[in-house]
Amino acid sequence: MSAPTHTRPHPASRGGVDIRLPWWALALPTLAFVVLLALILNPADAQAATGDPAVTRLFEHLQQLISR
Repeated sequence: MSAPTHTRPHPASRGGVDIRLPWWALALPTLAFVVLLALILNPADAQAATGDPAVTRLFEHLQQLISR
């Protein structure tokens, strides 16, 4: 005995997926990335920048590599 198959009530649209994102779905992650990148490139501006000297040296080295 075979089970009945269910079909979609509406046909697929133009052969592709039509997904629309709101503007903030791309703007907020981009803004967060830019802010975190700015803190990494200039750790003196960060409030909690007083940490392990090895981490500070790593960030300074990365900043030098990026600025070349």
